[in-house]
Amino acid sequence: MKRILFFLLVFFSLTHSQAQEKFSIGIKIGQNFTSVNDVATAHNTASYHAGVNAYFGLNEKTGFAPEIILSQTKLETSSSIASLMMNSLLNPETYHLSYLSIPLLLQLKPFKKLALQAGPQYSVLLDQKKDGLQNASMAFKNGEFAMVGGAKVDLGGFFVYGRYVVGLQDINEVTNQKAWKTTQWQLGLGMNLINF
Repeated sequence: MKRILFFLLVFFSLTHSQAQEKFSIGIKIGQNFTSVNDVATAHNTASYHAGVNAYFGLNEKTGFAPEIILSQTKLETSSSIASLMMNSLLNPETYHLSYLSIPLLLQLKPFKKLALQAGPQYSVLLDQKKDGLQNASMAFKNGEFAMVGGAKVDLGGFFVYGRYVVGLQDINEVTNQKAWKTTQWQLGLGMNLINF
């Protein structure tokens, strides 16, 4: 993570003299559709995300777009998850995982209103609950690295976006079990608050 930040800062410093002065801060809200492989869940279960996004223009076509997002993953399990985990304390239930996600995205604008974004993301697990009431702390790891790719369409002060998030590491805290990796679609709407 430190290396990625270092290289992005160096890249920004080297291109800053040629960069078009552009900076924006906005807010965003949207829907997550999540699935986890090797877990008997309702695939693409809907949940939400909301956060703050920024943009630092490097030149007319490219920029750096970091974000801070509060994101929820909802897993509706079937009876087979208990046998997968070999843990009688975890009955088939609905699990709610709350993450603080930090995507560090590079942005390319092939057209004036269209931006393509891609980069790494790290998510910190803030809370995990079963049926919104009980702690399920033995089931899931405390963080996850992922890669993000997507597009954003500028609507003049507002924007709509869609992206695909692929988890790169196992989120299963239970040892000697199959790896659980997430995939997630995100769709949403945002608004630029500061733009110059």
